[in-house]
Amino acid sequence: MENPSTNDIRGIVVGPTEVKEEFFERKIGLISVVIISLSAMLGSGLFVLPALAMLEMGGGTIPVGGVWLAYFLAAIVVLPAAISKSELASAMPFTGGTYVYVQKTFGALVGTISGLGLWANFMLKSAFALIGFKAYLWVIEAAIGDLTGLEMEIDIQVAALLLLIIIIIINIRGLKSIKKVQTPIILSATTFLLGLSVWSLITMPINWDSVVSKEAFGGGISSVATTAAFVFVSYAGVTKIAAVGGEIKNPNKNIPNGILLSLLISCFLYVFITFSMAAVMNPSDYLEEDDSHHARHDPVYIFAEGVGGELIGTIAALFSVIVMTSMAVAGMMAASRFPFAMAKDKLIPDAFGKVHPKFQTPQLSIIFTGLSMGLAITFLPVHDVAELASGFKIMIFIVINFSVIILRTSSSSHNWYMPEWKSPMYPFTQFFGVLAGFWLLILMGTEALIGASTAIILGLLIFKSYGEKYNESIISPWNTFTLTLKNSDEVEIRRKKAAFFSVKTRNDNDLDFDEFTTAMNYLKPDTYEKQYLSRLFSQLDNNKNGKISLEEFIQLDEDALNQHSIEAE
Repeated sequence: MENPSTNDIRGIVVGPTEVKEEFFERKIGLISVVIISLSAMLGSGLFVLPALAMLEMGGGTIPVGGVWLAYFLAAIVVLPAAISKSELASAMPFTGGTYVYVQKTFGALVGTISGLGLWANFMLKSAFALIGFKAYLWVIEAAIGDLTGLEMEIDIQVAALLLLIIIIIINIRGLKSIKKVQTPIILSATTFLLGLSVWSLITMPINWDSVVSKEAFGGGISSVATTAAFVFVSYAGVTKIAAVGGEIKNPNKNIPNGILLSLLISCFLYVFITFSMAAVMNPSDYLEEDDSHHARHDPVYIFAEGVGGELIGTIAALFSVIVMTSMAVAGMMAASRFPFAMAKDKLIPDAFGKVHPKFQTPQLSIIFTGLSMGLAITFLPVHDVAELASGFKIMIFIVINFSVIILRTSSSSHNWYMPEWKSPMYPFTQFFGVLAGFWLLILMGTEALIGASTAIILGLLIFKSYGEKYNESIISPWNTFTLTLKNSDEVEIRRKKAAFFSVKTRNDNDLDFDEFTTAMNYLKPDTYEKQYLSRLFSQLDNNKNGKISLEEFIQLDEDALNQHSIEAE
């Protein structure tokens, strides 16, 4: 019998060392959950992407108006990940969200890769918001000039970089009020766009051929699918609420309901507004005037001006500038927390986990994220930024779906995974999400594949050069899953060892009856009657010293573990 050691069984059974809940006051209700999710989504997906998506569906040469179907298809592909994340959140309603779920499931290596992917996704989405800021700023510049009678000329690129510096400073100072400001900004801007869309359909002639004819969908289903992959980033915030799961009231109901409800609402808004934009305006109106092969980055201004005139267009542009700025601030805040969390888990250098002595914010992580955003908006074309952000999000959603499969399969050994809300049609929902995600990644082409491969390679290099040295090794559900395929007997032995050492409170290597009872309930929670456990304890106690050794505990056979109760004597 091998020498018992705790080094090879850590992480098998739930305990305070494996899943740590952060005790925040739970004060966020269902309505707030939906509003927070919508606030994280309805930005660049409405204010920048539609014109780019029209050109994408038209093969990059002619814009077409069937993009509403791409947004709908993207929502269908997002749905399995939203369902999977709802289940994960009901089992782990803690602050941290996706990064926590992935690391708990796969361990430190995949946690490093997912952390990089999540950081890149939020960083690129924030950079995309600043690109939107640049696109609408010229309208504000012209409006100010008209009001003052002065000729104004703003260097748009310099203005965006100056705004980025301000956003970095705001994040370092940790102004909590930004979240309170962001929600009314997003909701008022979305209400404006929704009202404008309804008004346009009532007062303007509708060109049905632009939105429902065969030509409206470019090259057919392949063009729709490719465009769906391109606009996938629009739904990046649908599951963001899980990141603050520790602050939500009744999380086992409000998180799943909030995620699914926000996905439904956002899908309706994307589909209805983009349908209206293409139905009452010619898709070619969303192209640059001097070059028919480049989409404009200010489609909301074009739509609003076409429907309501110059004043309405200027109001739309003002909304857009404010929304994009707000989104960039919140996006940087979210992105900077991933390097911070990874540093706390000893996956990257400790410096990223240091906080400002006065403002208590991860200053190095914020500055690093800000510099990366600056490089993105300066050197990457807007199309590539959107495609990379979507590619990273698809990759993360694939992992989320796969996490549920791994945790369900390994739950007998890792019985801390007890979701109160379970995914319907498991595992078909998850398999659909994984396969559909891979399909979209392939359709996106080289940029998305290069982005995903870069995150994987960098994650491997960082983990091998740093994380592997400093991060404590545990047996993850993924380890158990792969071991089950190779040697199921060894899995059972490890499971019993884990239960044994998780409850041992003394320095000796034996369990008394109370500890034995707790260990048995780790193996099968709420299963055994005390009278049965008393008899089993006596049977296993070979030397009758009132204690059970590890060797004796491992001798538990399947009949003993599967016994649920006994009749009273």
